[in-house]
Amino acid sequence: MNEQIASIQTAALELIAAASDVRSLDDARVAVLGKKGTLSLAGALIKDIPNEEKAAFGQSLNSARAAITEALEGKQQALQEIADNAALSGIDLTLPARALPTGSLHPLTLIRDEAIRILRRMGFALADGPEIEDEYHCFDALNTPADHPARNEKDTFYFDSGKLLRTHTSSVQIRTMESSAPPIRIIAPGSAYRRDEIDATHLSVFNQLEGLFVDSDVTLPDLKGTLEYFLREMFGTSTEVRFRPHFFPFTEPSFEIDVKLQIKGQAPRWIEVAGCGMVDPAVFESINATRKDNALDPEKVTGFAFGMGLDRLAMIRWGIKDIRLLIENDVRFLRQFA
Repeated sequence: MNEQIASIQTAALELIAAASDVRSLDDARVAVLGKKGTLSLAGALIKDIPNEEKAAFGQSLNSARAAITEALEGKQQALQEIADNAALSGIDLTLPARALPTGSLHPLTLIRDEAIRILRRMGFALADGPEIEDEYHCFDALNTPADHPARNEKDTFYFDSGKLLRTHTSSVQIRTMESSAPPIRIIAPGSAYRRDEIDATHLSVFNQLEGLFVDSDVTLPDLKGTLEYFLREMFGTSTEVRFRPHFFPFTEPSFEIDVKLQIKGQAPRWIEVAGCGMVDPAVFESINATRKDNALDPEKVTGFAFGMGLDRLAMIRWGIKDIRLLIENDVRFLRQFA
């Protein structure tokens, strides 16, 4: 029987050596080690061998199996190397690699980070708050009357619970004043939500940055100086800025801010960029009632607030004509900012 095992091993090694591809090698493996392979069938004869010869037969069988398996693995590795070399033939490995495209931050991230840097230099700290709000923090505390259009379901996203998606980040200002005493100087960048039809200038989800400064002697010139400096740092030192009287429920007096847009080949034009004003004393009184103290006494403290759309700033900064480009993730558009 040992001679039979040796003969099977020799024939198997010759078959493996003759294999010219992976398919013929697999055929050799099945012919020898498969369920009906020559070595497997020989191994099945162990039951017919006298007990005193079984140990020697088993050793011969295992030795043959190990030799055949090693030969199969070696041949497979050799065939793989041949295949790899064939795949690489004709390739000049000394050629330089293709340049990988350079990634970049999204334009909204760029404009947000720059706005934050400018305002941080003026002493403003970052503040944050929930995007799912209640009516008090989004409207009531901001002196917004019950019949104001912004509180209508056609303008604001409400949940069945009565809560809503904040329509501005002014709610962060309210929460900050509830938890902190003057002096307060914060900015609140973040998402806001309104039921606007999406078109070239409107989105239902947009990005805002609002600011608040409350102290014992904050004046209108402080507000104007802060925002003029900010806009000239953002758009250039020669940028013209104007303040137009406006109405907001939470500030008095209130203003809209325009900058004069200079585009080569076009006549200069004014474009609105932000809203602002001095905090209405009614806002301070509402927050005092919530705090149950008089930390924001309208007779002792004053403040100003402002808010602007980061999407609009980005459109002005880079001459983007369609706001939808900022959310479509078109690589052809985003590649300009790399």
